[in-house]
Amino acid sequence: MNERFTASSFRNPLLPDEVIFSEKGVTFKEKKVLSSSESFVFYNDIAGVEIDSGVFFATIRIKARAREQEIIVENFTKDDARTIKELIVARAFN
Repeated sequence: MNERFTASSFRNPLLPDEVIFSEKGVTFKEKKVLSSSESFVFYNDIAGVEIDSGVFFATIRIKARAREQEIIVENFTKDDARTIKELIVARAFN
């Protein structure tokens, strides 16, 4: 049940973002040079998922209820971004 997706190391070889699925929710790890953040969201607290696709990579935006800011994870392949969105939609909206 635990599935993990790691962003492409091509654009950020040392600090790729991650998305980790568990039974109750999903964890988003956003990694930066001087700081990192980790957000856990229960599936039923997810209000929406958007994908911004570039030429090779995609950014995933997660809108969670009771949070002002959306969660943004970057540099995933387009296929991984679509799979992540499908998994979130299947678990959050069914």
